[in-house]
Amino acid sequence: MRTCLITLSPQGVNVLEKMREKIPDVDCYVHEKVVTLPWAKKFARVVELTERVFGEYEGLVYVAPCGAVTRAIAPLVTDKKTDPAVVVVDVGGRHAISLLSGHEGGANDLTLLVANAIGAEPVITTTTEAAKNLIVGVGMRRGRPAANIVEAVTEALAEVKATPADARYLASADIKHDEVGLLEAGKIMNIPLRFIDGDEIRNSFRDFDHSDFVWKKVNLPAVAEPCALLAGRRTTLVLKRKICNGVTVAVARENCSSLE
Repeated sequence: MRTCLITLSPQGVNVLEKMREKIPDVDCYVHEKVVTLPWAKKFARVVELTERVFGEYEGLVYVAPCGAVTRAIAPLVTDKKTDPAVVVVDVGGRHAISLLSGHEGGANDLTLLVANAIGAEPVITTTTEAAKNLIVGVGMRRGRPAANIVEAVTEALAEVKATPADARYLASADIKHDEVGLLEAGKIMNIPLRFIDGDEIRNSFRDFDHSDFVWKKVNLPAVAEPCALLAGRRTTLVLKRKICNGVTVAVARENCSSLE
């Protein structure tokens, strides 16, 4: 997806820098009053810039207020099948919000990509996705094939009377972001991937089983259980960790009053 990153503030520049380190082939735009940077293009007005880039890129990521972005894109919106994906990130890098063309246009996928890159919470409101409340935490040895991961996840979900179609996320530690088998498994099962920052796991006070083996290997107290818990809101473990062919899985449920 050809993507541009846009910000209006010096705080947003810091967020852009994190994103461009993790997301390849992006163009960056920074307001002319903020700072001059060798890797960013200048712009004077966000409305004029948006008019120019709306049809030029497949994805637009704004580090800016939602209101400013909504006003900028409003006159240009035509059809969810042709409009670009639009994602908004707050200047603190806390949340990545899928604002426009979430499903068909790829904004939901772009939101996850951005959230994983900067350690933000993804905000996806597409009903078919937001209505799911199961998260599968996954840990594995390096090089574990996708087939093993798919088998382990499917087995774990079956134990809670669910299928991969019921899972909101696969969640793992950020050190697994380049694990080919995990990435392939997510695509095979059509489950989005969330990667949890290692420091968040180490500093968590959530109740999960610790593993001396995992601590020695990757300097984390555990992977599957804490990732399942930390990847959602108001989560409870409904399946504690189990191991299948070198893959550790655990399942958490988000306690959403409307989905009980």
